Amino acid sequence: MPKDYDDGRPEVPGECRDFSGGTVAQKYSKQAPMNRGMSFGRHVFEPATGRLWSGKREVRLTPKAAAVLGALLARAGQPVTKEELFATVWKDAVVGDDALTTCIQELRKALADDARQPHFIETRHRRGYCFIARLSETSSGDPGPDSALRGKPTIAVLPFTNSSGDPGQEYFAEGITADIITALSKHRSLFVIARNSTFSFKGETVDVRRAAVDLGADYVVEGSVARSDQQLRIRVRLIEAVTGRHLWAERYDRHVHDVFEVQDEIARTIAARIEPEVSSTERLRVERKSPEAFRAWDFFHLGMKHFYHSTAEDNDEAQRLFRRVIELDPALAQGHAWLSYAIVLSMIYFDSEPDDARMNEALGLAKKGVELDEQDALTHFAYGRALLAHKAYTDALDELKSAAELNPSLAVAYCGVGDSLAYEGRTDEAIPYFEKAIELSPYDPQRWAFYSYGALAHLFAGKFDRASDWAQKATRVPHCHYWPFAHRVSALGHLQQVGDMRAARAELLQRRPDFSCDFARRRLFYVKNPDQLALYLEGLRRAGIEERHRV
Repeated sequence: MPKDYDDGRPEVPGECRDFSGGTVAQKYSKQAPMNRGMSFGRHVFEPATGRLWSGKREVRLTPKAAAVLGALLARAGQPVTKEELFATVWKDAVVGDDALTTCIQELRKALADDARQPHFIETRHRRGYCFIARLSETSSGDPGPDSALRGKPTIAVLPFTNSSGDPGQEYFAEGITADIITALSKHRSLFVIARNSTFSFKGETVDVRRAAVDLGADYVVEGSVARSDQQLRIRVRLIEAVTGRHLWAERYDRHVHDVFEVQDEIARTIAARIEPEVSSTERLRVERKSPEAFRAWDFFHLGMKHFYHSTAEDNDEAQRLFRRVIELDPALAQGHAWLSYAIVLSMIYFDSEPDDARMNEALGLAKKGVELDEQDALTHFAYGRALLAHKAYTDALDELKSAAELNPSLAVAYCGVGDSLAYEGRTDEAIPYFEKAIELSPYDPQRWAFYSYGALAHLFAGKFDRASDWAQKATRVPHCHYWPFAHRVSALGHLQQVGDMRAARAELLQRRPDFSCDFARRRLFYVKNPDQLALYLEGLRRAGIEERHRV
């Protein structure tokens, strides 16, 4: 049988990669109710009719391709040999291998799947195919647009146009597009349409909204590349598919010394800017949605909205919503990861007293997140932060560096690495990581934390002017926490800039009236170096912060 793709891996006996929790093959047997649909990603397939939906759009399949998909779904998580597919789909007819290959190619195009990096259909070398995505059941009735389960937001990157007038630069436009697709695919909260599907629009005058419908995308990225000698200009836009609204647009001008280095840097930067914009739009979308229609990803985005508000009440609500995510979808790694992080922050930022039970729960949740999806940079980030709270600095740094390696566009990972280095006293190494986080995501909802942790690193290094400046930048970010105000008070206490010090102290106590040196000591439980803690507390005392809050 002609191969779609041979990944070079040895054949593994038994089941192929199974994201179904081990029950899908039984749950979706041939005896499954015919009035129910099978949902995976943003797709819903109805075995009884052979109808396939992608979001709100029906994708037409030939009868044979629909039959092949039904056979693979019925055995989801298990390899199906070509002989079994021939016997099921073509029965007594004699056909060649090309007939099956053509059906698989049709399905991959319909699902925007990539044979080299499959999300749905994996080729089993010399044996057959395996459906590898996790399935859910839709409610009874028509599995069309109103009942399709919505999963991750889907994004399509259209081929960037070469506007330089030089056909010889076409390779660069294609390379930038491919690199952005790769960089975005490292954000596991997004479903990114495969390159082979989006490149079918290459060379065409594209109506973005029409392309989004054809590809089943919620968001579209488009752009252009112009190069003249050593000068490079890249324009990029992020568009919401339903409304055609431009969510974000940017222009990048670069001098080209090393073309591949510039290409990598631009792709990382664009991916880092797009993900927060998409996530922000998804949080707004969830707010407008009826709660009765909520699914796991909806609860997740709503939880993130409360998480970013950085108040004690919002943190409690975020934890409740993340627990709901885990109830609905125990295999959703991000639910475990962000619940862990919310618990850690509740002990550092808010009103939960640090104790072993909470710490151990946070560590267990974060570890579970990594086990569920070890390729997700955010799960490693959360695990690293939980380890740091346990004062396991070396292990924390390893996890956070893994996060940055898995997703070089993830700004919070760089912040986490910098923070861990600072607590180890390696402040000169730490500062560039904070600067990298800010550079990658200058409008990140957590950018106040990038500045705040950077301020703390400067303070530990005895650079009190820099610490004050960084802390002040943090205080100007919406939903900023009270801790940057405390960092600035400590820095100004060491500087003894009396006027600024008094104003900063008043501002801190307005936000947290019970703030005291004893309060700071309890909340900075993760600072292992006694000299660092003593330096911080001495700055607070010099600024007039009392040892204990007076009731």
